[in-house]
Amino acid sequence: MLQEKLQPFIDRYEEINNLLISPDITSNIKKMTDLSKEQSSIEPIVTKAKEYIKVLKDIEENKLMLDDDELGELAKEELKELESLKPQLEEDIKFLMIPKDPNDAKNIYLELRAGTGGDEAAIFVGDLFRAYLRYAEVSGWKVEIMNQSESEAGGFKEIVALFKGDHVYSKLKFEGGTHRVQRVPATESQGRVHTSAITVAVMPEVDDVEININPNDLKIDVMRSSGCGGQSVNTTDSAVRITHIPSGIVVTNQDQKSQHKNKDKAMKVLKARLYDLQMQEKMEAEGANRKEQVGTGDRSGRIRTYNYPQNRVTDHRINLTLYRLENVMNDGVFDEIIDPLIADYQARLIEANGL
Repeated sequence: MLQEKLQPFIDRYEEINNLLISPDITSNIKKMTDLSKEQSSIEPIVTKAKEYIKVLKDIEENKLMLDDDELGELAKEELKELESLKPQLEEDIKFLMIPKDPNDAKNIYLELRAGTGGDEAAIFVGDLFRAYLRYAEVSGWKVEIMNQSESEAGGFKEIVALFKGDHVYSKLKFEGGTHRVQRVPATESQGRVHTSAITVAVMPEVDDVEININPNDLKIDVMRSSGCGGQSVNTTDSAVRITHIPSGIVVTNQDQKSQHKNKDKAMKVLKARLYDLQMQEKMEAEGANRKEQVGTGDRSGRIRTYNYPQNRVTDHRINLTLYRLENVMNDGVFDEIIDPLIADYQARLIEANGL
């Protein structure tokens, strides 16, 4: 019964109220801050819970008055209103009771890599990255390119960028996976549609306290920058490659002219990758159900197809098809794909938690 599941939240809220005025807590700033944060996090559900419990009580009281000659009609009208209010409150409460993803409010590192399809895959990396840039602009986020490796035919073999803003991870966490593109390449003289693929990784930005790296586990190489960037880039030994020996993860950065800045950026990306690896391993340990719930499972899994001849974008996880590819790529209307993904994720979480 939903009411029984709500009582522990109300009890804990009242308990925190009492703790916050006790001398032991008021003299301990950290404990006081932690309790205040916990109270703030459960306050919305406690408010709704009290409203819901009051509605249930009012429903019972009005049912008792239905046979009353004087108050019967009034009770009938009020009961009608209360009965219509109850299901909406239940939906609101179920949503509030969904376990929160601790990474939702974080910034992210978005990493796009060319996969099968050679030059065409690299070109699509650039196209999809520009689409994400447009979405970031529409969302009021800021983007900082961490590293990019251009391909000879245009586009990028790899591009890594930091997306900063309000709840970026909560919006983009379902973008991780294989993105397939079907279109006629500019180099195709016969007009045949080719299929290429790229991979996208979404990694939350992490604080130093969240991940510790032993300096002895790192191999740091300094080398000459390559690629487009002008003479000053090509003649400076500013590129940095960091290898994390235990995991085999390699991060290269050459976007800045300063070796120090490149090293700093590479370390930030390395920390995000290691944190992401920990999350992946944790999901594996918790089993397939957990992996399915979080929706950011197998990176090799094909998640979306962009079909240019048909102006179609299809997300295979929720069987969503939109004939709005041009708008998605040029106008940043990713919410038309992302919002249904979030709704599906929340519905599965509600079911999985027996709400």
